[in-house]
Amino acid sequence: MHVCLAAKLRAAKHAVIFTGAGISTESGIPDFRSKDGIWTKMAPIDFNDFVSSAAMRREAWRRRFAMDGVFASAQVNRGHRAVATLIRQGRVSFVITQNIDNLHQVSGVPADQVIELHGNTFYAKCLCCDIRVELEPIREYFVQHGEAPDCPACGGLLKTATISFGQAMPEHEMARAQAAAGSCDLFVVLGSSLVVYPAADVPALAVRHGAELVIVNREPTPLDDLAGLVLHAPIGDTLDGAVRAL
Repeated sequence: MHVCLAAKLRAAKHAVIFTGAGISTESGIPDFRSKDGIWTKMAPIDFNDFVSSAAMRREAWRRRFAMDGVFASAQVNRGHRAVATLIRQGRVSFVITQNIDNLHQVSGVPADQVIELHGNTFYAKCLCCDIRVELEPIREYFVQHGEAPDCPACGGLLKTATISFGQAMPEHEMARAQAAAGSCDLFVVLGSSLVVYPAADVPALAVRHGAELVIVNREPTPLDDLAGLVLHAPIGDTLDGAVRAL
């Protein structure tokens, strides 16, 4: 399996990688949609509910800080390291990710080569002035008062820098992802169910612009019929083996 993937990576001149939750489950971070996923235990909080309800904001922050141990213990795995190697070798130009866990950056991928479609959970942003606010002072305030503080710059609402249901996608990051997909000759999907739109349309865009699509995911996806290579296999084993075979 990895030999076929290695051959496609070797032949590509402009490859792009697209990652979903499947690459990070191997680091101990649960996904959202599987039978044991986060949303089987608790319903997601809609963005409009977050904005309109103080109780929903408190619950959203409670959930985030309850995940501190999971995020703190998560380590980059062979899949992340293989992606970082491909970036370092110049074989891959960008990593487009649906993940919010910052593990691509930790693995060594330069931040300007990571396109985060669903944001990042390791800091917050103000919904009014867009200023970045680190989590530690928010956590301290939350422990003392049971709610998050207001924005220190404008008094607006603070929210983790992630994209919730009902929230607009980040225009700049979407534009970057579409540009990368439109100019690559190989688009490799790793660990995404490809059911969340508009992010899931990015691989299809690459195909429409002439790129070959490769999908590595444990389960079938709606775009498997568009792919030149589909591997229902563990990401770490498969990608690490492919990189070693280059």
